[in-house]
Amino acid sequence: MEITGTAQHEAWNARTLPPVEQLRPDLWSIPVPIPHNPLRYVSVYAFALQGGGLGLIDTGWESEAGWSALTEGLASIGGGADDVRGVVVTHLHFDHLGLAARVREASGAWVAMHPADADAVRRMTVADARTLVDDEVAFLVGLGAPPEDARADVGGAENLSGFSRMALADRLLEDGDRAAFPGWSLRAVHTPGHTPGHLCFAEERTGLFFSGDHVLPRISPNVSSTTKGLPDPLRDFMTSLQAVRDLEPTEVLPAHEWRFRGLADRVDALTAHHEHRLAELLEAIRTHPRSTPWDLAAHLTWSRPWEQYERRMRIFAVTETDAHLRTLAGRGLVVGSGGPVPTWTLALR
Repeated sequence: MEITGTAQHEAWNARTLPPVEQLRPDLWSIPVPIPHNPLRYVSVYAFALQGGGLGLIDTGWESEAGWSALTEGLASIGGGADDVRGVVVTHLHFDHLGLAARVREASGAWVAMHPADADAVRRMTVADARTLVDDEVAFLVGLGAPPEDARADVGGAENLSGFSRMALADRLLEDGDRAAFPGWSLRAVHTPGHTPGHLCFAEERTGLFFSGDHVLPRISPNVSSTTKGLPDPLRDFMTSLQAVRDLEPTEVLPAHEWRFRGLADRVDALTAHHEHRLAELLEAIRTHPRSTPWDLAAHLTWSRPWEQYERRMRIFAVTETDAHLRTLAGRGLVVGSGGPVPTWTLALR
């Protein structure tokens, strides 16, 4: 794999925000910070459109710092938020969709995303924040979390209030649809796993591949089970990896970290990572039979000691463990006990 976003990579190592960069004629990357998050920023991609105006892939986290970074970045390329004609969103997460409503308010731009994520956003915007909290707590308790730990990790309703302000989609993009960016040929590629409606975009005129969170150069995106989510998100993610492996783009432009070449090599590395993780989880079940996902997560290898995991980090770890359990079950390697809080054992073979 070859790092092509050298300025991004250098900024990452220096723990600073990378610069706005012109990547091709009429195409720029604009970093928008993510507060209190190890990913640090999302790369918003801005396209100059034939006939005037701008198109965006993603918008960044909704915050005053994020809005300033986006608008100052647009100003540095000779535009502004009021020049945006359309926004295509790779997926529903707040660091990608968060500022879309504010961009639309400033410009009248349309917002497009996959129907599966658009439906999820619609459910969140109409639900009371307290209901969202209660649903997530119940889901974690169903994975084996003690109720008091689940409530502490999810936190109060104020932590989810931002979801009620997220932009609803004006347009829907299915797999193979073209985004309405005049002068560009931006084809949507449905890659479920990280979210049910995650989209990558293949720009067929330049050979560029905008990978969103589906393929990142350094880390694997979180692939978790969720309330009302995919039945087997890891299986879908790995299938989606193979669907893009052989595209051979001229360059991969991810939403985080840095640009690179070598999509097939990166897909192979991600696939191997999850196969290793599945094997590690299988051994944990062998050693600790009749354990819940909450319990099993403590027996896996993470980036820091398990005792340091709490709040959203622990939620992601437990729900990612559950996603891997679902894939093992789908392969016939483990069985759940059933009941409100299933426990897992090796399947008899």
